[in-house]
Amino acid sequence: MLDAFTKVVSQADTRGDYVSDSQIDALKAMVSDGTKRMDAVNRITSNSSTIVANAARALFAEQPQLIAPGGNAYTNRRMAACLRDMEIILRYVTYAAFVGDASVLDDRCLNGLRETYLALGVPGGSVAAGVNKMKEAALAIANDPNGVTRGDCSSLMSELSSYFDRAAAAVG
Repeated sequence: MLDAFTKVVSQADTRGDYVSDSQIDALKAMVSDGTKRMDAVNRITSNSSTIVANAARALFAEQPQLIAPGGNAYTNRRMAACLRDMEIILRYVTYAAFVGDASVLDDRCLNGLRETYLALGVPGGSVAAGVNKMKEAALAIANDPNGVTRGDCSSLMSELSSYFDRAAAAVG
């Protein structure tokens, strides 16, 4: 896992180049938006249990077959595993948002997840729907302007959204 700074320097070093002005400007923008980034991550982290529980509740309301006898989330053990997986995905999305790079999400969470779910008979479409429900809730919480650093957060919300989309696509 590389943070945005290490990644830029590593790529320039591989090419035998200096870091370009545009790369420095992008890193400056990331630093200037650092407080907003930390506010968003902090809000999601502080509300993670609520985000996961509400996303699961909404998912099971839309797809009640998942919690019916024979469903993939039927029995307490399977339900707990489902909630645990949703929480892990959310946690790695926040890690990616914090460092501004999806590699931690890909390397530590998503790599091989679809194959694991296929082997276990977990419906990937349902997992992707759950991730999208978490996305909606997390973006609403992170984008709430009350009590956080003021400023335009549209690019940060777009970035955060892309991490959820990446996770949904990886499992769906």
